[in-house]
Amino acid sequence: MSMSDESASLAAVLIDELMNQESDIRLNSMRQLSTIARALGVERTRTEFIQYIKENFDDEDDEEVLLEMAQQLGVFITYVGGVEHATVLLPPLEGLCSVGETFVRDKAVESLCKIGSQMREPDLIESFIPLLKKLAADKEWTAQSSSSGLFHIAYPNAPEPLRKELRTLYNQLSHNETPLVRKAAAKNLGKFAETIEQPYLMNYIMPMFKYLSQDDQDSVRLLAVKNCAALGKLLEPQVCLAEILPVIIRLSQDDSWKVRYTVADQICELCETVGPDATRTEMVPAYVRLLRDNEADVRRAAAGKVTKFFQILSPELPVQRILPCVKELSSDQSQEVRFALASDIMGLAPILEKDQTVEQLLPIFLSLLKDESTQIRVNIISKIDQVNQVIGIDLLSQALLSVIDELSEAKHWRVRVALINFIPLLASQLGVGFYNDKIGALCMQWLTDEVHQVRVAAANNLELLAIKFGPEWASEHIIPQVLDMVNDRRYQYRINILRTLSLLAPVMGSEITTSTILPVIFAASTDRVPNVRFNVAKVLPSLVSVVDQSVVEQRIRPCLNKLNQDEDADVRFFANKALQAIYQ
Repeated sequence: MSMSDESASLAAVLIDELMNQESDIRLNSMRQLSTIARALGVERTRTEFIQYIKENFDDEDDEEVLLEMAQQLGVFITYVGGVEHATVLLPPLEGLCSVGETFVRDKAVESLCKIGSQMREPDLIESFIPLLKKLAADKEWTAQSSSSGLFHIAYPNAPEPLRKELRTLYNQLSHNETPLVRKAAAKNLGKFAETIEQPYLMNYIMPMFKYLSQDDQDSVRLLAVKNCAALGKLLEPQVCLAEILPVIIRLSQDDSWKVRYTVADQICELCETVGPDATRTEMVPAYVRLLRDNEADVRRAAAGKVTKFFQILSPELPVQRILPCVKELSSDQSQEVRFALASDIMGLAPILEKDQTVEQLLPIFLSLLKDESTQIRVNIISKIDQVNQVIGIDLLSQALLSVIDELSEAKHWRVRVALINFIPLLASQLGVGFYNDKIGALCMQWLTDEVHQVRVAAANNLELLAIKFGPEWASEHIIPQVLDMVNDRRYQYRINILRTLSLLAPVMGSEITTSTILPVIFAASTDRVPNVRFNVAKVLPSLVSVVDQSVVEQRIRPCLNKLNQDEDADVRFFANKALQAIYQ
């Protein structure tokens, strides 16, 4: 392919790089097909370049390069001169429909659909449909499976004789001996059905649907689940109940857990498909079975749909049938099941309203709040406000206190840290009064926990609470109690108090830091334990930006200078480091 035009020099380089032995270079050039096309112009792109691509990438084995090619060609109509020339893009995409990698084939089919949806009717009949038929008749299953994704584009504009041929062809794909071809037919059945005339919907589509729903491959049957909702929208309600509902019920009891999982995952869409009456009589028992399924993955999918399922049935709620299952799931042996339930269950409170929430939901909520998994407890706490809005702060706080007290005494320190990390969220949702009256003392107690990680979490917690409720509240409810602990006999606790004060100082502001916090820190600079003294040196630089410059020069710097002369080497090291930080 000669390149004589100087304006196309960049295109020449990129075309050369398309053939480079390095796949990264080929990929980069493939990403710039539009640059090449603009340089060549529409005529040369159409007559030379597209053919060049087809011929030179038939044997390409780099999936990323092929994927990029498939994607680029889908938006290439402009570069070949518009829709009247769109047919030139079909041959290279046809080749990509037969490659081994599924994601490349899918992208090629997607691009063909984009192009086909813009093509003129004569071109569609003369070029697009023959391509579809050629793929469907190919000896390779890859081409056959790709063809099923093109029918919904071809069918609407085809004349009746061709439509009949397409219906017959799709039926053959649905009965193909290769499971992967049947799988592709099942995957695209809903899209094809949307284009079919009503009489043929019953005569052609529904028999294929029922056949595929009983396929010996579970990967095909689970796609039939998704078709239940798609096809149900196209049928009259009574026909839907007669044709679709029995298939749903059968698939919900399928031998394959993957099929049952798909039913559980789609349960709400399926309920909307069959309507409220059938949901109450048929779908509720099916949902109960899925909630109690022997496979954890199925229970997990069902557990994540509890709130939406109740919303569909409201106001006639299946409390007596569903909530016992929910209670069982709250202590399920699978953490993933409990996690899915915790992520969803709090949305039930507004639906159940106050009495049912207190009686039915609150015990489940409290059980999950004690779960061994931190993520599960986070899910519950993060949505606690939904329960608070329904039952009120008094009832909720009473229920929570026993759980908080129990968790605060947990033997494993990680449980205590997890609970501490809940406190800011809990306090923000339940209010300052709840903190002051119920958990304030506990938060202070954690500052002197025997485990370092707990003490650090407790200090961070007080900082977040001070930010949330403001410096005036903190000066009354936090600062005095923290100062009372500054002389604790255990030096590890005294160090943590220093750190706590340094975290609170930016929230409290210059005046309180200067008058109340700094004197305590300066006093600790003469502590008998070197570790305390060098921690003074570590926290003082963080206060420089809080107080006036005069305080830095007249009080902070002299304190650090004194520590820089300390008898302990570690104290001198951190004091010197702090002085350098202040200078900078």
